[in-house]
Amino acid sequence: MTLAPASPRRTGRRHDREIIALALPAFGSLVAEPLFVMVDSAVIGHLGTPQLAGLGIAASLLTTAVAVFVFLAYATTAAVARRVGAGDLPAAIRQGMDGIWLALLLGAAVITAVLPTAPWLVELFGASGTAAPYATTYLRISALGIPAMLVVLAATGVLRGLQDTRTPLYVAIGGFSANAALNIGLVYGAGLGIAGSAWGTVVAQCGMAAVYLVVVVRGARRHGASLRPDAAGIRASAQAGVPLLVRTLSLRAVLMIATAVAARLGDAEIAAHQIVLTLWSLLAFALDAIAIAGQAIIGRCLGAGDRDGARAACRRMVQWGIASGLVLGVLVAVARPLFIPLFTTDPAVQGPLLTTLLVVAVTQPVSGIVFILDGVLMGAGDGPYLAWAMVVTLALFAPLALAVPLLGGGLGALWWAMAVMMTLRMLTLWLRTRSGRWIVTGASR
Repeated sequence: MTLAPASPRRTGRRHDREIIALALPAFGSLVAEPLFVMVDSAVIGHLGTPQLAGLGIAASLLTTAVAVFVFLAYATTAAVARRVGAGDLPAAIRQGMDGIWLALLLGAAVITAVLPTAPWLVELFGASGTAAPYATTYLRISALGIPAMLVVLAATGVLRGLQDTRTPLYVAIGGFSANAALNIGLVYGAGLGIAGSAWGTVVAQCGMAAVYLVVVVRGARRHGASLRPDAAGIRASAQAGVPLLVRTLSLRAVLMIATAVAARLGDAEIAAHQIVLTLWSLLAFALDAIAIAGQAIIGRCLGAGDRDGARAACRRMVQWGIASGLVLGVLVAVARPLFIPLFTTDPAVQGPLLTTLLVVAVTQPVSGIVFILDGVLMGAGDGPYLAWAMVVTLALFAPLALAVPLLGGGLGALWWAMAVMMTLRMLTLWLRTRSGRWIVTGASR
């Protein structure tokens, strides 16, 4: 007897359940990480303005340093998921261990670079004479936790590849809680000031890395996977990460150019831009959670040789991205007058905010498609195309954004340029997914 193929509706419901099961915990862990800096800011803010200014500069440097290596999570997720789909769990965990060893090596290199150059880096960011010593202290101490932060990225990628996004959520919640308690205890209880906040963050990050390592090591022993560093495997992980590094640097360049242009428009505009960028980033977390589910599902389907399943999952997640973008866009558009006063009471800032947030709201469905297709291609291991597409987008966006102040445009015009940038990304990603060239099956690409 031949079984009838599953109906599209039944297949869609199956994908929905899987997407929700992976995306909701992923969203929680994504939101938990920025709360580290928020807790530090709340605690340090009561010490004084110079300390808070120093924290702001040091935290920006640390966030940038860690964000550059986010490929440790993305590339590891795709590689591990492929091997899970192929039914080879020992190889999947072995691949994950290569990513973790690479994270440790990169973390050691960053420490070596940051410790002696911390005062110069702080000065480069324009720290005042009163804030610079605090920024240097925080940066030097917190840099000691960078290897742990990178291990957390790589290990998160391992578990996502194993279709587990719940454990990263639990670890993130635990790390956030420990960070808050340690900050309060060390800053005020022990009287260590901003140094206590930095040490609290280092201890919390190391604790998170330790929990991840315990989970991964147990999995390795259970499946007979080697824990030893493998030069060839580490080199392969690095090579897979290079294109994603190029993509990430290009995206960071877009954001830096936008901020630099906003600064030229005036104090009110740059203040409004920072608020818009913060909200835009928060919206991105919701969409990125679905993209993370996409990385895990697509990698597993391709590893199992399931081309039709990969295409079906891609279509369903794009529908999720569009629907999520529409909902978020409507919420932003309707709620603008309600939450803007929470950020500022200055009419000079509120005016640009009101119009610019409408641009953000209108373009959320486009952002939904971009994030989803980005995740799909990452899950397929299509890093070289992602790098090329982002470099082209940067090359087209830069002159458009730099022309805004020259043509007398305001913050709204700058964010329309950002909307064009997102549309370009959507087109390049859509063309790739439509071509089908990303569909390469097997345990490795």
